[in-house]
Amino acid sequence: MLERNVLRLAAGSAVVGLALAATAAGLAGPWDGGQRRAERARAVEPAGTGGAHHDRPAPAAPAPSAAAVLTPLTPPTAPPARIASLPLAPALDPLLRAPGLGSLRTASVVDVATGRRLYGHGAATPMTPASTIKIATAAAALSALGPDHRLATTVVAAPGNRTITLVGGGDPTLDGGRLKRLADDTAKALRTAQTTEVTLAYDTSLYEGPVRHRIGVNDNIAPVTPLMTDEARLDGSAWGPAPRAMDPAGRTAREFAKLLRTRGITLTGAPAESRTESLTESRTESPTGSGAGSGAGSRSPEQPKKQIAAAYSAPLAALVERTLTFSDNDLAEALARATARATGHPASFDGAGRAVRAELRKLGVPLDGARFADGSGLDRRNRVSARLLTGLLTRAADPAHPTLRPVLTGLPVGGFSGTLRSRYADGSPAAGLIRAKTGTLTGVNALAGTAVTADGRLLAFAFLAGDTPSPSRAQRALDALATALTSPYATTRPAPHTAG
Repeated sequence: MLERNVLRLAAGSAVVGLALAATAAGLAGPWDGGQRRAERARAVEPAGTGGAHHDRPAPAAPAPSAAAVLTPLTPPTAPPARIASLPLAPALDPLLRAPGLGSLRTASVVDVATGRRLYGHGAATPMTPASTIKIATAAAALSALGPDHRLATTVVAAPGNRTITLVGGGDPTLDGGRLKRLADDTAKALRTAQTTEVTLAYDTSLYEGPVRHRIGVNDNIAPVTPLMTDEARLDGSAWGPAPRAMDPAGRTAREFAKLLRTRGITLTGAPAESRTESLTESRTESPTGSGAGSGAGSRSPEQPKKQIAAAYSAPLAALVERTLTFSDNDLAEALARATARATGHPASFDGAGRAVRAELRKLGVPLDGARFADGSGLDRRNRVSARLLTGLLTRAADPAHPTLRPVLTGLPVGGFSGTLRSRYADGSPAAGLIRAKTGTLTGVNALAGTAVTADGRLLAFAFLAGDTPSPSRAQRALDALATALTSPYATTRPAPHTAG
C-alpha cells in the first residue's frame, strides 16, 4: 500500500499547504514550497558537518520528505467546494465512548483558519498528557529562543593553557563525529598556543537539581545532564527505548580524552569533574564565527578562561522536529532546560516547568489547571487540557507566530514517519492526512495534532484518555477519532451543542 499512501501524503500535504497558504501567509517560517527548511538545510549541508539524526536504522525505507512528493504550491484562485454533511458531534460522540478509551476521556477540535471550536468534550479538564506535553515544551522553547538558536558544547582553557575543560551546553544530540571535530579544533588551538600537555576536566554545572528523572533508571530516558553523546545510548540506536550509560558526562569526557591523545596531546591524569565559572553564556549561544576561539563570552576576574573550541547543535527548529517526530525524551528535557536558562529560571525539572508555563502564558493559551513537572511527559504529575493543546497547534499556524511553525512540521505523519509510521497503514483513508503527537503511559493514551478534512480545511485536535485498559485498544480508538475528521461525513461547521 506504499504507493497509495504516498499519493495520500501528497494530496494531504497539498491541501494542508493550500489551507494554510490562504490563512497563514504561505506558512512563513520553516516551510519553503512544501519542504521543511531544516530538511533542506540538511540536504545541502556538506558531508560530515554533524547535526541531528532523525531516523533509527531499520530495514524499511525511510519516510519520504515532503519534497519527494510535492512541488511548490500555488494558492488556489477559489476556495474548495464545501461538502454538505453532518456536524462533528454525531460522528465523534460514539467514537469517544469506545471502551478502549476507558471512562476518563476529553476532546477538543478547532478550525485552524478561524480558531473556532468545532467540538469539545471536557476540553478544559486537566489531564495527564503523556508525551503530548512535548507540544508545549517545543512551543515554549521556540518562543523563548527562536528557531535558529543552537546549543553549544565548548572547550575552555585556564591561563597558561595547562588545564582545559569540556563544558556541557545541554546538547544531547552531540555525536561521535562532532566530538571528533571538537577534539581536532582543541588540539589545533593547543598547538597554536605551544601547549601539548594538559589536564582535562569536564563541567556539568549548566543544570541544577536531580540528575535522574523521578521514574528512576529507565530505558526511555538517560540521566539528565548537559554533557553526553548520542543521548548516552549503548546500543547504537538513534531513537526509542535503549540501555543508557549511568554516567553520560564522564563517559563523554573519557572519550574526548582518547581523541585528544590520538591527536598528539598528552593528558596528565584522568578527566575529573570541575565547575567552570566563566563563559557560561556561550554554552547555549548560536555560533558567531568559525574556527577555534569563536563565540567567546564573559570572563571571570577570579579565574579568567578563554574558549578555544566549540561544537554546535542543529538549529532549534530541527531539534524541535526531532523531538516531536520521534518523541525524544532526552531532547525534550534539554529543550525545557534551555527555555529555563533563556528566561532566567533554574535549569532543573522545577525551574524548567515554571519557565515553560511562563512562556506559554505569553502565547495567550488557556493554562487553567496546567502543570509542567517535566518536559518529556514521563512524569504522571503533568496536567494539560485538550483545549490547551489545540490552542498551541492553532498558534503554530498563526501568521503572527512564525517562530512556532516547527511545532507543526515536526508532527509525525500518519502511515509515514516517526511514532505514527506503523499507524494509519494498510490503506487507511487517513494516511498522510493526519499529523499528530502520540502519548503513551500505562493507563494513559493521547493523540494531538492536525487533520485535513474532506472539504480541504485544516483542523487541530486533541484527544486525551486517562483510564485506558490497553494501549493497543486505546490507540485504535484514538486513530478512529482522528480518521473521522477526514471523512466526508464530517464537516467544519460548528456543532450546535458541545460539552466542556
